[in-house]
Order: sequence, then C-alpha cells, then structure tokens
Amino acid sequence: MLLRVGEAMGITDVFVIATGRSRLHIQSVAAELKHLLRDKGRDRVGEEGLAEAEWVLLDYGDFVIHIFSPDHRRYYGLEGLWGDAPRIPWTAPSPQTASELQSA
Repeated sequence: MLLRVGEAMGITDVFVIATGRSRLHIQSVAAELKHLLRDKGRDRVGEEGLAEAEWVLLDYGDFVIHIFSPDHRRYYGLEGLWGDAPRIPWTAPSPQTASELQSA
C-alpha cells in the first residue's frame, strides 16, 4: 500500500507499507529493496528494526518503506492512523516462475 502523507507529515512524501510472512522473509524483502534502490542511485537516510524483523523501516527521505510482520501491521495500523492520507494506485508486477527466470 502506498500512502501520500507529505501534506500531513512534512518530513516525507510517501509511506510504502508491506507485510512479510516471516522474519526471514521480511529481512529478505528489505535486503532486496536496499539492493534495487542502491542500484538506482538512491541513498538510504536511515534504517530501523532489521535484526528483529517485526517492523523494518527503510527511510529514503522522500519515501519511507515499512515492512511489517502480520501481527505488527495489525497492531500499529498505519493505514488507520493515516486514514485520511490519499492512497496511491499501484499494482504489483506478476511474479515470475523459476522456469521464466532461467530462460531470461
């Protein structure tokens, strides 16, 4: 989920909110995002929670990525807390199968 929080918050423009299935999954998603964004020349301003991997925060200045465990996402409820923030339409790309990745 993408929330446009810039007008209400002033220190960042967008929250990216995601859920991981396990501690390892959350850490892997965070690592992949850091790798992809570094390759695109984006510098990270801050990072929190990677060791515990229940709520990982990756701060890139104009956007902040939150990766939650399911329980922490329900507990903190950022979507409700920022319920007035406009949502940014986004559709996840189709996942590739292993055979599609090997043939690429």
